Amino acid sequence: MLIIPPVVRTASFVHLYYPNQPSLFSFPLILKKGRGTQTLFASFCLFVFCQVFNDPIHGSIELHPLLIKIIDTPQFQRLRFIKQLGGVYFVYPGASHNRFEHSIGVGYLAGKLAEALRSRQPELNITERDVLCVQIAGLCHDLGHGPFSHLYDGLFLPKHENGSCDMLDHLLKENNLEPVMEKYGLKPEDDIIFIKEMIAGPLQESKEQEWDFKGRPEEKSFLYEIVSNKRNGVDVDKFDYLARDSLYLGIKNTFDFHRFLQFARVCEVDGRKTICTRDIEEDNMYDLFYIRHRLHKRAYQHRVNKVIEHMIAEAFLKADGHIEIEGSGGRMFTLSTANEDMEAYTKLTDNVFEEILKSSRPELQEAREILQNIVSRKIYKFVGERKPSRIGKARLLAGKKLAQPLPDEEENNLKPEDFEILVINMDYGMKDKNPVEHMHFYSKKEPDVAKPMSPENIFSEQLIRVFCKKIDEQSVEAARQQFEQWYNDFLIL
Repeated sequence: MLIIPPVVRTASFVHLYYPNQPSLFSFPLILKKGRGTQTLFASFCLFVFCQVFNDPIHGSIELHPLLIKIIDTPQFQRLRFIKQLGGVYFVYPGASHNRFEHSIGVGYLAGKLAEALRSRQPELNITERDVLCVQIAGLCHDLGHGPFSHLYDGLFLPKHENGSCDMLDHLLKENNLEPVMEKYGLKPEDDIIFIKEMIAGPLQESKEQEWDFKGRPEEKSFLYEIVSNKRNGVDVDKFDYLARDSLYLGIKNTFDFHRFLQFARVCEVDGRKTICTRDIEEDNMYDLFYIRHRLHKRAYQHRVNKVIEHMIAEAFLKADGHIEIEGSGGRMFTLSTANEDMEAYTKLTDNVFEEILKSSRPELQEAREILQNIVSRKIYKFVGERKPSRIGKARLLAGKKLAQPLPDEEENNLKPEDFEILVINMDYGMKDKNPVEHMHFYSKKEPDVAKPMSPENIFSEQLIRVFCKKIDEQSVEAARQQFEQWYNDFLIL
């Protein structure tokens, strides 16, 4: 029996938490009145214990118990040991955060955006089941990342999103979580497909039908834009990593995702429901893409970071075949094949760097020497960079011309293999297009009518960077002169 203090006159729900017994039950609500008591009404309440996390970006956040079940698995805990920004940690000492906390943040924001739309527009018929699926998709969207995040993806895994779907299947099966999903009102046979589609897109594309998704009907198309927005790149994944990376890099973030959550609204665009925002938020959306470009320029594509990641990649390629990881059925896998077996992939994290570095095996000597050079800061020396106009010709001629001596100098010791040329692409999220042009905005007077904005600008650039593997001053100076001559001969703007 629950007694409400006399100062409380009315109530419809009472929220109590019983961590050890989250269940569905009813109780009479009693109002104490004088010496006796008066029964007002009886109601059914679902008591769900939500665990609280103290997150440096979002503060105290509560997560549904099903999300906690997923987090407390070896497959998800693996993300604690994968750096969010790969080799950036070798340049920015504060960038020590991992995929683990980012994934929790995305799961939380996915739920916040879904709930905001649900409360603002009840006619969308967003259900509790929809919201929970969106949260799971946000939580699990990065399960497929390998060591040093995108570094491994570029080497051995074309799309980490597909790996995330495979790891999610493995996680649910190994931890017997489908019955737990049913307990909380989900239908695994349909909702697992929906969750994977939100992470990776349609599982099977068909030219015969306009709507390729199976998890939810076309009238709920907007749900597919919350975690990974293929239309314009505005999604909660980006909201979290921009805020989180900015904090740990020490770079100011001017985009306010709270305002997007406040003004987000579903409107019909070209016959399909899509998430839009207020017209007064145009500048805020430019801030979103600007801070993305700024982080790429100052951190993600930092020249020292890129050359260190290239050296790590070289070491991994030389170690591939000599690193053995046991997978399902006792089968053994290598660095490049571990992503084919999720039991083996669960064991593959950034720790492979230390494994190679500390190994004494002769077959890993070449890889070990590269990593030793990284930790000793004996990295390839930067020679120069230019914004090219003819990238194809530049790459074709680089190996032949860069090592040739200048007309007025004697033979040098530089060879084509002493140079490393990296092509760096940076844009605002949609190559040379303005991403804001792909967004739609509604006005205060017409909240159900969304229109695009059409400013003109240039939103991409390309750099060619050249490094010298020989790090003595004489060779580096000769390489710089070679670079200048090469550029003048073949990259005339």
